[in-house]
Amino acid sequence: MADGTEPTTTLARIEDPALLTGRGRFLDDLDPLPGTLAAAVVRSPHPHARIREVHLDRARNHPGVAAVIGPEEVLATLNPFPLSLRTPMPYYPTGTDKVRFVGEPVAVVVATDRYTAEDAAELVDVDYEILPAVTETHRALDADAPRLHETAESNVASDRTFDFGEVDAAFSGADHVVTGEYSFPRYSSTPMECYSVVAEWRDEAGGPQVSAWSNFHGPFSMVPVLAGALGIGPAQLRLVVPQDIGGSFGIKAGIYPYIALMAVASKYAGRPVRWTEDRIEHLLASSAGSDRVMRFSAAVDADGTVRALDVDFRENVGAYLRPPEPATLYRCFGNITGAYRIDHVRLRSRAVVTNKAPTGLNRGFGGQQLYFGLERLMDKVARTLDLDPADLRRRNLVPADAFPYATPTGGIYDSGDYPRALATVLASSEYEQVRARQAAARQRGELVGTGIALAVEPSATNIGYVGLATPAEQRPPGRDKSGSTEHVRVTVDPYGVVSVLLGTVPQGQGHATVARQVVAQRLGLPLDQVVPKVDMDTDTTPWTVTSGSYSSRFAPLLTSAVVEAADRVAETIRIAAGVLLEADPATLEIADGQVRVAGAPERSVKFRHAAGLVHWDPGSLPDGVDAQLGAEAAFTPPQSTAPSRTDKINSSLCYGFVAELVQVRIDPETYEIAIERVHAVHDAGTVLNPQLIEGQVHGAMVHGLGGALYEELTYSETGQPTATFMDYLVPTSAEAAFPLTGERQVTPSPLTKLGAKGSGEGSSMSFPAAVAGAVEDALSAHGVEITSLPLHGNVIHDLLETT
Repeated sequence: MADGTEPTTTLARIEDPALLTGRGRFLDDLDPLPGTLAAAVVRSPHPHARIREVHLDRARNHPGVAAVIGPEEVLATLNPFPLSLRTPMPYYPTGTDKVRFVGEPVAVVVATDRYTAEDAAELVDVDYEILPAVTETHRALDADAPRLHETAESNVASDRTFDFGEVDAAFSGADHVVTGEYSFPRYSSTPMECYSVVAEWRDEAGGPQVSAWSNFHGPFSMVPVLAGALGIGPAQLRLVVPQDIGGSFGIKAGIYPYIALMAVASKYAGRPVRWTEDRIEHLLASSAGSDRVMRFSAAVDADGTVRALDVDFRENVGAYLRPPEPATLYRCFGNITGAYRIDHVRLRSRAVVTNKAPTGLNRGFGGQQLYFGLERLMDKVARTLDLDPADLRRRNLVPADAFPYATPTGGIYDSGDYPRALATVLASSEYEQVRARQAAARQRGELVGTGIALAVEPSATNIGYVGLATPAEQRPPGRDKSGSTEHVRVTVDPYGVVSVLLGTVPQGQGHATVARQVVAQRLGLPLDQVVPKVDMDTDTTPWTVTSGSYSSRFAPLLTSAVVEAADRVAETIRIAAGVLLEADPATLEIADGQVRVAGAPERSVKFRHAAGLVHWDPGSLPDGVDAQLGAEAAFTPPQSTAPSRTDKINSSLCYGFVAELVQVRIDPETYEIAIERVHAVHDAGTVLNPQLIEGQVHGAMVHGLGGALYEELTYSETGQPTATFMDYLVPTSAEAAFPLTGERQVTPSPLTKLGAKGSGEGSSMSFPAAVAGAVEDALSAHGVEITSLPLHGNVIHDLLETT
C-alpha cells in the first residue's frame, strides 16, 4: 500500500465470522465479577417537577433487595459532572432537586436479579410538585419561559458570537441578500444493543477504586469527567470495553452518567452491580442528536457568487449541557462554509436547555445540522437568481488549485478537488437529461424531483474546538486543549507472530481488519501472522483522552500510529537480521516473511528467526540496541492546535468530500416519498479497504435517510416523548433498497501516513439535505419550500394544503 494509492485487493472483515455464528463477545456474554447483583432504574414520569420527597423504605424492605439509592445518596457520594464550560447548571446522573425530563433517573434498586429489582422499583414513591415544562427552543428563549435551573439567569447555557472578515461591508454591498430559517430534527442512533454496565466500587487503603465494564466507545475525555464526579483520580478508575458493543453510531458516548450511577449503587450494595437498558429506556432517556433551529443569510453578487454568511444556531441540548456538549455546535466550526469559497462569516451559537432528554453524539453530529441549513440556503440562492442548483454550486466551489485551503474560521482543508467530484456526479447521473425528463413529467402532473448536496467531511477531530464555547479572555493561559492523538502498541513474540493492540473501541467498522492489513504490509508478512486485539482496558491498553471511536478518527489517526509502530519494529528486525546475515541493516528489506539483502535475495533469513534472536539471544545485538521487539506509537499531528486568541481553529485534521444527487418520486394520492436513484462521489483520500468504505458509505446514507424521511423524537405539548418503535420509525432494509451509483475520488491527505481520511459520516451529513432538495424540486409547481425534516405523507399534505 503505497501512500496515495488504493489497494488492488479487498480483504474480507475478520470480525464477521464470530458475529455470524453467534460467538460475539458482548457485555451480556461476560460475567467479569462473581456475585454481581442486578439494578433497575426508577425514572421520572414528568418533564419538569420539584422532588419534594423520595420514599425508599418499602423498596428496601422487599425480599431480595440489597440496596436502594436516591437523590440523598447521589448527593452524598458524587460531585456534579465537570462541564465543558462554566455554566451554573449542575448535572448529576439523577435528579436531585428537580427532575427536568421524562425518563430522568430518580432512584436505583439493586437486587438479586432483574425481576426482583423491577418489582421493588414499583414500590419507590416519589412526591413531585409538578412544574410548567418547555420543550421548544424558541419558547425556552422567552423571558417568561419556565426556568429549568434556578441557579442560572436563563435557559441559555452558552451564547457566543464570532466575526471573521468584513461581514457588514459584504452585506451592505450585496446585490442580493438571501435568508432562510431551517430546523433539523432530534433523532437518535438506535443501535442493536442498548446501554450495559457492570460496576464495582471498592473502598481500599489508598482510597476508592472503581472498575466498570460497559459498551462505552469514547471519547475517553469522559474518563476525567467520570473521575471528577466520583471524587477520585483517573488512576483509581478502570474502564473495560468488550470487543463487541452492538453498534453505537455515537450514542454510547452518553453512557458515562450510568457508569457513575451504578458505581454509587455498588458502593451502597457492597457488591458489583449490573444494569442493562431496555429499548424503551433507551429511546426515552439515553441520548440523541440535538435538534437545531437556524437562520442562514447570504450576501450574494449578481452573478451568484456568495461573499458572506450570517448564521444563527439555536441548539436544543435538552435538560442539561451534558459533556461533551456543546460539541455539536462547534465540531464543524472550521468547515462552516462547506465546499464554498466564502470569505466573510458571522456566527452566533447558542445552547438552550429545555425539558427534553440531554443530547450528545449522533453519527455526523454537527455536520447533519450544518449542511441541512447551508445546502438549503444554496438552493434558495439558486432559486432567487433563477440559476440551476448545480450551476450555482459550481460557481462557488473552492477550486482545485487552492488546496491547502484556509477557511475564514480557521479550518485548513488539506486536499481535494471539489469541481471534479461535482462534475463526476453530474455526468454519472446524466443530470441535464434527468432534469429535462423530470420537467416534462411535472408538466404531466407527476411529482418528481432532483436534489444535490455537497459536504466537506471533517475527520480526526481536534477536541480543542470545545474551547470555543468559552470566550478567549476566559480561557486560562497555559491550559489550552487540543489534539487528535491516537495510540497503538505492536509487539512480536519469539515465533514471529505480531500482535496489534488498538485503543479505538470500534463499533463494527472493521478496525481489526484494517490494522492487520496495514501491519502485514509494512512488515512483509502474511495476514495470518498478524493478530489484532481490540479489547479496551484503561489499565493495560494504550490510550489518551482523545481516544475513542468517534468523529472518523481511525483511518487518519490510528493507521498513522500503526505505521509508526510497525516501522519501529521493522527497524529492530533489520538489526537482528543484520547480525544473522552479517550485513548492514540499512541494506536489508522485509518482504514475503523474509529479511533479505536488497539486490541479493538469496541472502535472507526468516522474519521469525530474526524475531527469535531478539528474544533468545539478545546479547548478540549491537551495543546500544534495546532487546525489545515492540513499539508503542502515538500519532499527534501538529496541525491540531488549540483555538487562537481570535477564535480561529482547525477543528479537524483532514477533510474529505461528498457530492450527492438524489432523485425522488412522490405518490400523488398518498404523498409517499420514494427514493428512485442516488448518485454519489466520495473522496476519503487513500482507500484502505474498498469493501469497508462501501459499507460505511451505505450505512451513513441509511442513517441520513432515517433523519430525512422517518426518524424524529417528538414531544407532546406536555413534554411526553416518543418511547417505542410504534411511534419512532426507523428505515428497514426495504426502505434502504434504492439504487445507488457510488464512485470514489482519491485526493490523498498530505497529513496522514497513508493519505487516508475518514469516510463513515459524510452521507449522514449530506443525504438529508439532498432529499429535501429533491422533494422541494418535485413540489416546485406548488411553490413549496422545504425548511424542516423529517418529510413524509402527512408533512407533504400539510404543505400543499397551506399553499
